Amino acid sequence: MVRERLDRDVWVRAALDVMGERGVAGLAIEPLARSLGTTKGSFYWHFRDREDLIEAALERWENQETDAVIAMLGPLADGAARLRELLTAIFLTHADASDHSVGLAADVGHPAVQDVLGRVTRRRIDYVADQLVAAGIDAEEAGHRAVLAYTSYLGWSTMMRSAPGALPPRERTASFVDSVMRLLIS
Repeated sequence: MVRERLDRDVWVRAALDVMGERGVAGLAIEPLARSLGTTKGSFYWHFRDREDLIEAALERWENQETDAVIAMLGPLADGAARLRELLTAIFLTHADASDHSVGLAADVGHPAVQDVLGRVTRRRIDYVADQLVAAGIDAEEAGHRAVLAYTSYLGWSTMMRSAPGALPPRERTASFVDSVMRLLIS
């Protein structure tokens, strides 16, 4: 039986999932290879070492979960519409998805994680603040509200893992998004 060779992206996605669930410390190559049905040899075909995989996973996280989302929202008419769509994506569309921010934050002491997490956090907060300014909120106040919005997002993500029953049921999430919008743009 000939086994299909895994490409680099399969390794990167799997590593990011592990890091999102268990942090960088939970990422070990042999167990990851077993979970993918392959050997360490496949890993070394694509990566120099574990740090190379960690950096690739962090780059994917930054690109897919920040840059791509911001690009997707760009064509929407105005700041309020972009914020509503973003909140809907966070609280409704991706309500069941694992958020890698929470798992990565646990490893903020790791130099690569610290750099990327800091850059992504700043970019996300700045993006929300920019949308609030576009919606007519004073820049300083927009900055405060953007931090509030981002901490709400992180809290939601944490609760999805630790106490999902405490969150509004899926059918009431749209009214939750309305409440958050009123808090942000009032």
